[in-house]
Amino acid sequence: MAPLRVMLLLLALLAVAAVTVTAAGGARPSEVAVGALFTYDSTIGRAARLAIELAVDDVNADRTVLAGTQLNLLAQDTNCSGFLGTIEALQLMERNVVAVIGPQSSGIGHVISHVVNELHVPLLSFAATDPTLSASEYPYFIRTTISDYFQMNAIASIVDYYQWKEVTAIFVDDDYGRGGVSALGDALAAKRARISYKAAIPPNSNTDVVNDVLFKANMMESRVMVVHVNPDTGMRIFSVANKLQMMASGYVWIVTDWLAAVLDSSTSRDRKDMSHLQGLIVLRHHTPESDAKNKFISKWNNAARNRSITSGLNSYGFYAYDSVWVVARGIDQFLNSGQQINFSTDPMLHDSNGSTLHLSTLKIFDGGEQMLQQLLLTNFTGLTGPVQFNSDRNLVYPAYEILNIGGSSSRLIGYWSNYSGLSVAAPEILYQRPPNTSSLAQRLYNVVWPGDSTTTPKGWVFPNNGQPLRVGVPMKPSFKELVAGGKGPDNVTGYCIDIFNAAIKLLPYPVPCQFITIGDGRKNPNYDDIINMVAANSLDAAVGDFAIVRNRTKIAEFTQPYIESGLVIVAPVKQATSSAWAFLKPFTLEMWCVTGALFIFVGIVVWILEHRSNEEFRGSPRRQLITIFWFSFSTMFFSHRQNTVSALGRFVLIIWLFVVLIINSSYTASLTSILTVQQLASGITGIDSLISSGLPIGYQDGKFTRNYLIEELNIPEYRLVPLNTIQEYSDALKRGPKDGGVAAIVDEMPYVEIFLSYHCNFGIVGQEFTKEGWGFAFKRDSPLAADLSTAILQLSESGQLQRIHDEWFTRPSCSSDDSEVGATRLGLGSFWGLFLVCALICLLALVVFFIRIWWQYNKYSNSEAAGEPSAAATAAAAADAAAAAAATDAVERQRRPSRLGSFKEIIQFVDKKEEEIKRTMKRRLSEKDNQAAGSSDKDNQAAGSSDAHSVPSA
Repeated sequence: MAPLRVMLLLLALLAVAAVTVTAAGGARPSEVAVGALFTYDSTIGRAARLAIELAVDDVNADRTVLAGTQLNLLAQDTNCSGFLGTIEALQLMERNVVAVIGPQSSGIGHVISHVVNELHVPLLSFAATDPTLSASEYPYFIRTTISDYFQMNAIASIVDYYQWKEVTAIFVDDDYGRGGVSALGDALAAKRARISYKAAIPPNSNTDVVNDVLFKANMMESRVMVVHVNPDTGMRIFSVANKLQMMASGYVWIVTDWLAAVLDSSTSRDRKDMSHLQGLIVLRHHTPESDAKNKFISKWNNAARNRSITSGLNSYGFYAYDSVWVVARGIDQFLNSGQQINFSTDPMLHDSNGSTLHLSTLKIFDGGEQMLQQLLLTNFTGLTGPVQFNSDRNLVYPAYEILNIGGSSSRLIGYWSNYSGLSVAAPEILYQRPPNTSSLAQRLYNVVWPGDSTTTPKGWVFPNNGQPLRVGVPMKPSFKELVAGGKGPDNVTGYCIDIFNAAIKLLPYPVPCQFITIGDGRKNPNYDDIINMVAANSLDAAVGDFAIVRNRTKIAEFTQPYIESGLVIVAPVKQATSSAWAFLKPFTLEMWCVTGALFIFVGIVVWILEHRSNEEFRGSPRRQLITIFWFSFSTMFFSHRQNTVSALGRFVLIIWLFVVLIINSSYTASLTSILTVQQLASGITGIDSLISSGLPIGYQDGKFTRNYLIEELNIPEYRLVPLNTIQEYSDALKRGPKDGGVAAIVDEMPYVEIFLSYHCNFGIVGQEFTKEGWGFAFKRDSPLAADLSTAILQLSESGQLQRIHDEWFTRPSCSSDDSEVGATRLGLGSFWGLFLVCALICLLALVVFFIRIWWQYNKYSNSEAAGEPSAAATAAAAADAAAAAAATDAVERQRRPSRLGSFKEIIQFVDKKEEEIKRTMKRRLSEKDNQAAGSSDKDNQAAGSSDAHSVPSA
């Protein structure tokens, strides 16, 4: 009984479990309705319709997804109409769909997004690329394709790669076009480029309207055209552009992915218009190669043939296919989590009296929020690659192929991805490496441009709108060599104008110019105001003596400097008067005395060191005195004839000759300067002394000098005196600070050179303390500035720039060598270190010399004492020595000084030749050895004699 009861209990539990499973299975619907919105008869719609239907068939045939539940596709045709598309979308919502795939149009997407937000139905668009369709505004909108935000960043990268600065945007004037161009402007701004002209084409425009829009665009200076229109009406743009000769060499056409969709969808007989597309750069969605993709393409082509579909498959078909799988996986996860598909009435939607809209039929999807979260968590690999959304609800790996159209086909020249920018390697390969978006890593293959040109177009020409370049020229009362105005604006002349005209002639395109004079010619205009006029577009350019300084470069674009310039100080100078004793002026009296004393001191030192070993330094006292002075002062001219033989003497002489070289060079330079110098009439020697002097300072009115002196050097404004003409310069300097003039004038070097060519009683003080240059000013990012810079470099390399300079600066200018102003006499302070070193070396040599003398004297004295024999030895030697030897020894003893004798004896020792001392010491050592040998023989003889006498006794 017990086993039977256990079996019955188990059967009961199984029955309950079966009932539970049956109940749960009953909660899972057998069919789920999914809507689709797109235009059937369109380039994108024809590819997407078949792709969606194939995707639904694949989902329903796959038992791993939505097991037991079928997708029921409810498609509606929007007919390329915003109004009809909205109506179709509302009708679709009446049928209780849990998600909508589409719409294809960004404009309809904006409208429908409001509807799905209210009804909580997720909207997955495979073709609405407008970046303004954002998740923050439309939380139920999910973009399953790549946003135009990334496409415009790809175009900006191409523009930056070829170093273009301006583009013309040609776009359809709807939500899709305006949103894309807005994103393009932001992307270009990040690359320091901009949209110079926006050519908006109204939707559904005819050929005449397109012709007018392109004609106006062609009048602008930019030749980089970015085309962002709809696929179904965009092709006529290129046929019109071809008629306007806008497909010729020099133009650049960059087209968004709509053209790639058109070309991919076109059959061979539709390519008769390919001649209008030669040289275009086209972007296309990048979808990695895979077996699943190839199988789908084969399946799609077979189905298209069976249904007599004449158009081909494009990349939007891949995204449509993946969108169906996103919905299927989202619904599967939604149902697996135990959620129910229920709809409820929206209390805010009700039918008014007499209304036939039936708004009450629109139901809220109760599980819409949960369904949305499941869709956003999607993560699988589809035909387009990884299908996964980031926090902004964009696909995680946006990438584009960059194509170049040539002949009857297109050629791949590179890729763009948000991961690594431009590259020639496929993005899926780069994903395995660290990201590298540096400019050095960006690369594309060579492009064949419109006109069958392989040379990269410069991207702009001078605008062909009939308006000449408005060139502002300052009119000044002075310095006519630089800029001078005639009777009319066309008669403007001067150094700056000639350089500008020469540079304009080198440009490869005509640039008509209209000179506009700024100022009345009686007072200098403010140069900063002229630059501001350029920045405010009141002028197209400013030509003249415009210094390139920091605050101006912030608002205008300058060319390469055509002349160097810098601020210098001009002050009154006086010509130095010569005299019969001018040759004494290079050195001060103290310097002359010390130099003469050092000459004599060195002569004495060398004489001491050489006297004992050099015959040329010996002789009578008179001769030796003359030798000391002759040798000392002859070294001044390196003409001394006495040779030095001792090591110490040569060492001292080498050091002394170096000192003499320095003295001679300094004397020569100082004397040259004194004989040709201009002496300053004031105590100003440079910018530092000018700042600390507190005296009035003149400057040229209207120039940047005033702001520089106040802001950079902190000079009070009350010290600054504005001047306009050369004559005002001269008068102010002549009057000086005491008579209402100025102590000095601070101005740029070219002006100072012109001023000094008229007035030679003034001169430049100190060095240039700033470094600038003069250039021509244009609007920010103006390509004309870069082309003119190249032209200026050509002028410089050809020598024409210097020839123009020589033509205008023909007057001989006064000497402005900075070294000739304010020369001073050389004093001991400039040489005391050198003299001290020389004196110390001489003293050191003397110390070494006298130590050696003391050592020799001691050795000499010791040898003399050793040479004197004892009394016994003398007696024994006297008996055997010859008379001649005794007489010679006596004479020699009379000549030797006594040991450690008087100071006079030491002086006599020092006066002796070193060679004689050495011979005497050598002879004495020899005598000592002989005496020792003789004494030994005597002792031996005495010992033998003693032994002979002692034997008989024994």
